[in-house]
Amino acid sequence: MAMRKAALFSVILLVWPIGAAAKTPILVELFTAQGCGACRDANSYLAKLTERPGVLGLTYSVDYWDYLGWTDTFARPEYAERQRAYVTRLKLREPYTPQVVVDGREEVQGQKTAEVDRLIRAAASAPHNPPDIRFVGGRRVDVGSGRVAKGGAEVWLIRYDPRAVEVAVKAGDNRGETVSQKNVVRQVKRLGLWRGRPVAFRLPAAADEGFKTVVVVQAPKGGRILGFGQPKT
Repeated sequence: MAMRKAALFSVILLVWPIGAAAKTPILVELFTAQGCGACRDANSYLAKLTERPGVLGLTYSVDYWDYLGWTDTFARPEYAERQRAYVTRLKLREPYTPQVVVDGREEVQGQKTAEVDRLIRAAASAPHNPPDIRFVGGRRVDVGSGRVAKGGAEVWLIRYDPRAVEVAVKAGDNRGETVSQKNVVRQVKRLGLWRGRPVAFRLPAAADEGFKTVVVVQAPKGGRILGFGQPKT
């Protein structure tokens, strides 16, 4: 009887390997601006990606188009800094909008939705070995052990608004238009370094109870995403 149970368990392992259902999710970051006339389609597509299983789409508003006449209501300098890190890492000439960065690995113009999909598929099929990320209450996150390159990795706290928001633009290239955005990033904070060994980080309180939290482990200076996690809801 014991042999029959062992054989049955072996068959189950062959049909459904341990960990087969636990696919690593993909992080898709859109850099956009309310004053960017070419960004509306990319904003709409990012909103669709937020509904796709296995994908976390985030919207960063940047401030370098404010000189055109409209001050972006969600932009912060640190969002443009994050984009510039990708520009340097990916050896681009300059930042632009709309730009999509997939898993910190590759980038593409945000309007090229078929190419965005291709990069998501490529990232999903790439090897991943993410560290375990666990939230303890609302004020602490633990990053477990794992493989990491020399120099370690950076741990980032990102808070975003999952609600769709609409902004009536009254000046600049989009004057008279209503810009719709979703998963708008409202806070980015570097928590510290991870060197492959378990470490705990304190989390600041969220400015709004409706914001969602994601903690990202990333190779330094705009490198690839090693893993990310969110509190269970």
